[in-house]
Amino acid sequence: MLTPHRKFPRPCPQARKQGENVDLIDNISILHKELLKWYGWGYKDSMFKLHEGKTMFTGNRYLIGGKFLPHFIEWAKENFNIDITKPPKIPQIPTSYAENRLPANIKKELENIALVSVDGLDRLIRAHGQTLKDMTLLRTNSFPRIPDAVIWPESHDQVVQIVQCASRNNFVIIPFGGGTSVSGAITCPANETRPIVALDTSDMNSILWIDKEQLLARIQAGIVGQDLEREMRARGFTVGHEPDSYEFSTLGGWVATRASGMKKNTYGNIEELIVHTTMVTPIGVMEKSCRVPRISCGPEWEHVVLGSEGCLGVVTEVTLKIRPLPPVVRYGSLVFPDWEAGFHFEREVARQRLQPSSIRLIDNEQFRFGYAVKTETSWGGVALEGLKKFYITKIKGFDPAKLCVVTLLIEGTADQVTDREKKLNAIAAAFNGVPGGATNGEVGYTLTFVIAYIRDLALEYDVVAESFETSVSWERAAALCRNTKRRVRDECARRRLTHYLISCRLTQTYDAGCCIYFYFGFNSSECSDAVTVYEEIEEAAREEILANGGSISHHHGVGKLRKKWYKQTVSEPGVKLLLAAKKTLDPQNIFALSNMAFNEYTLEDTVRSKL
Repeated sequence: MLTPHRKFPRPCPQARKQGENVDLIDNISILHKELLKWYGWGYKDSMFKLHEGKTMFTGNRYLIGGKFLPHFIEWAKENFNIDITKPPKIPQIPTSYAENRLPANIKKELENIALVSVDGLDRLIRAHGQTLKDMTLLRTNSFPRIPDAVIWPESHDQVVQIVQCASRNNFVIIPFGGGTSVSGAITCPANETRPIVALDTSDMNSILWIDKEQLLARIQAGIVGQDLEREMRARGFTVGHEPDSYEFSTLGGWVATRASGMKKNTYGNIEELIVHTTMVTPIGVMEKSCRVPRISCGPEWEHVVLGSEGCLGVVTEVTLKIRPLPPVVRYGSLVFPDWEAGFHFEREVARQRLQPSSIRLIDNEQFRFGYAVKTETSWGGVALEGLKKFYITKIKGFDPAKLCVVTLLIEGTADQVTDREKKLNAIAAAFNGVPGGATNGEVGYTLTFVIAYIRDLALEYDVVAESFETSVSWERAAALCRNTKRRVRDECARRRLTHYLISCRLTQTYDAGCCIYFYFGFNSSECSDAVTVYEEIEEAAREEILANGGSISHHHGVGKLRKKWYKQTVSEPGVKLLLAAKKTLDPQNIFALSNMAFNEYTLEDTVRSKL
């Protein structure tokens, strides 16, 4: 499925010097044009497609591939009133592109460092992330600005040379990893007059060394999550970081956004996995002189790198913790009569610190969606079958229009997994929950990587949809979910939108709170300028989230979409501190992405107005 790109990666000199147990692994490069869609999510051969009045998922990369979904169209009609008689709106590859502004002398200088392209499609592919607005502009080839060139460095040293070239010639660099950003972070600032070069890290994808004794690995930042995990598993290890985007997102992107993975309960969020980072800035390379588990040396500057969203430099290499593969992986599911029961179960599990590797609570809307993606051969979403359905709905008396499901992923030794499962079932029983079976749990997690493809089908039939997330304390979480859903419904009613869906799931748990995901979509044929309408409603939802004690983001980041709330989140002194770091590390504003507190004016004007 992945095309190998073989070379001899450079070993880490420090590792050689210290006599560590070093394994060198050849690069694995995903060829974007060859494998991935240019206009949407994922692989070219994988998509939801209507065929003779039925929906099917194409390709063979996923378990759902090649199978029909007999209930999907009924669900789509019920919720969005789609007209399947209309021809799908599938975009064609553009025949013209925005003007290339890169001077010939700069292009030649860059070509002496690494591979460079000014091809229109290469530039367009790296002009965006995966927001609804990105997809709409991409399908209509109407970005106000795209990169003028793309460059593919293969090493830290080449990145240093590229950044030095940018400083000499005063052009903009936008770091590009997997292109999965959902915050507008990598879109080009429309008013930028300087040349813009997208620095694509996909050729920086080597595992430089693995230390099996210290359980550490040094890895180039452009490696894609699924490649990293596959190579680690082949050697008996795991990183354990699996965000929903991990098929396509990169290690550098995880660092730049402070990412979270579904198994963080066992392995930690990205900030807990990192031991050492190397970032190239316009004034030099930023890294610690030692690689130790913890250091007390004033403020932790590594946390300036984490979440910097490409605005301060390029992350080139990262040292991560790794763990031996767990001997047992077991899926499970629990069914509850309603959201409140499932929520209080999750709260009690967190209180007792009994979280398995992953534990997710999905609401009734998502439960019913699970039935919609069930296949003819019974593989598919979370659904209740036969005697189990009879027991839950008839004997237990659960209302199918209210019940909710918790999916579980438990890892460890056989004894540990069995013991954890028994304890979780006992807590569930106290909240009137009943086991829903391992299959429902497994397909629920497998479906995670397929759901993202649905938006492309939705856009083909005039449905716009997106997700947004937050973190919140336990005491305010239930009200936040309830009030945010109500606010979205009110906003839809005010705009006379009648065919829409708002749902949520609780995806991560902590001692002090949880992460909540919302999914919202509507039939855009009911309004003009659907993207603007969607953004207005999502903005209202975010205001409601903040009013109910939620955060600006749990793991998606700020980017350009949520920058209006940055100051109220971190305070005026926090903004000034960020701007001071920017002025110090990037005085020419080479990394002019305009994320977070930064705007599209020159850095000097920005700093002068704030400091």
